[in-house]
Amino acid sequence: MEIKTFADLIDWTRQLHAHLARCLHDSAGQHKDERASALLDYISSHETLLEKAVAEYENQADPKAMQTRLYDYGVHKPIEKNRTCSTDYSALDFAGIAREIFDFHDQVMALYDSLIGKAEIPEAKSLLEDLKSLEEHEAMRLASQIGRMNDL
Repeated sequence: MEIKTFADLIDWTRQLHAHLARCLHDSAGQHKDERASALLDYISSHETLLEKAVAEYENQADPKAMQTRLYDYGVHKPIEKNRTCSTDYSALDFAGIAREIFDFHDQVMALYDSLIGKAEIPEAKSLLEDLKSLEEHEAMRLASQIGRMNDL
């Protein structure tokens, strides 16, 4: 997907979460370890919720910000959609799955962070800050839940 505007970026992010959710769900059914399978199922449902939350930004964001061009997007190394499924989650243990998921979320937040500094209008900067905040909050919530699951 070619990302030219903030609307494209948000749509791409939404699609990325949806794609990851599907991959995790598929891997959960193939995993031999019950605990790891449960983790994959949980993260899959979490990614589906994130997809819906990002979609709300598409519907509610300032139209001025949404149509702002992203000239500097190419400067940041994009996250490739196939990377979300290039890892065989069904072959990873509990800790490996958690590492991969947090790495993915860290990359999304780093992308938003790099674009915040380049935003040319306040509406675009605010939109990016809100999206980054959503990702941070959800990553913290996910870390908490994974920690609880690991304690069991």
